[in-house]
Amino acid sequence: MNRLFDRDSISVRPLAERKNKLDIRRDLIDPEAFLPTLDAAATETVVRAAAEVRQARGCGKPVIMAFGAHSIKNGLSRVMIRLMEGGWVTHFAANGAGVIHDWEFAYQGQSGEDVKRYVAEGQFGIWEETGAYLNLAIAVGAYRGLGYGESVGALVANDGLLIPEREELATAIAAGASATNETDLTRAAAAADLATLLGRFGTVPGFLQVEHPYKVYGLQAAAYTAGVPFTAHPMFGHDIIYTHPMNLGAAIGRTAERDFLSFTDSVSQLEGGVYLSVGSAVMSPMIFEKALSMSRNVARSRGGAIEDFSIYVVDLAKSSWDWTRDGEPPQDNPAYYLRFCKTFSRMGGRMTYSSADNRSFLVALLRALESRSA
Repeated sequence: MNRLFDRDSISVRPLAERKNKLDIRRDLIDPEAFLPTLDAAATETVVRAAAEVRQARGCGKPVIMAFGAHSIKNGLSRVMIRLMEGGWVTHFAANGAGVIHDWEFAYQGQSGEDVKRYVAEGQFGIWEETGAYLNLAIAVGAYRGLGYGESVGALVANDGLLIPEREELATAIAAGASATNETDLTRAAAAADLATLLGRFGTVPGFLQVEHPYKVYGLQAAAYTAGVPFTAHPMFGHDIIYTHPMNLGAAIGRTAERDFLSFTDSVSQLEGGVYLSVGSAVMSPMIFEKALSMSRNVARSRGGAIEDFSIYVVDLAKSSWDWTRDGEPPQDNPAYYLRFCKTFSRMGGRMTYSSADNRSFLVALLRALESRSA
């Protein structure tokens, strides 16, 4: 049997001691003042994307935006909130790091530690509030049947967590012992996990106040309040919350599974819609291809199809390969390994790749949409 590392032996430090590179009050992108810098091709793409988003929403079709953590780190939360509030984006999908940076901005107004420095000190990612509050929110969310992003959004929006009484958890566990339906069994398992976690760390039942003075900048909280799906798609071990002793793999799995199925449900309605993939080299293409395959499987069994949709991929990397004209490059061409182009070019629909800064692209897209909707 493999030996396991003991996370309880880690020395966790207060988040307030961490030096941060980013301050949301300084780095926030103001969509009114920011000046986009786009080349002619990207500018044309923005115009076309805005027209297709407008058409899709006019027909009640979804517009899904998947994004990497740098979209949050680059201060784009207000821009994305405006896209949501205008009814242009109907579903957000982020990786685990995007969840963390958005939460840290809402909690302390800062994020972005010096990785090189803190890895050298053996302290990278090992911070009390980020690890404790996010892991606890996810464990409580798993018990209450919430998704990963929804659990964190609720923590921010409510400025805290309602920790269930021990008796409530014990009742749910006991009900699961004799249950035959999946709902009660799953809830019992989540209750047992949460009860174990609360017991280990002495967490007191009742409302746990966690103030978020900067939650006006939080995309997850805004989406939770508006009832717009914000799903998180983590990979185990990729994010700093896995370093904390309160990390609970079962809760991560339950909430992330729910989010993936929520994402797939949105993809299943994509006929006539638009998919925006912004600065996500791995997560977005990987979850999309599985979700689309699942959705087409069901659609075709019912005599339907998911073929009429547009994909807009935005990243900084230059691509010299014309995926529309030349198809997939050979394996000895570096373009073949540009995952987000290769994957999306295989999905059908209409794919457009733009090499552009995500700040410039999204601000320009927002302005194009708002200028025509007034």
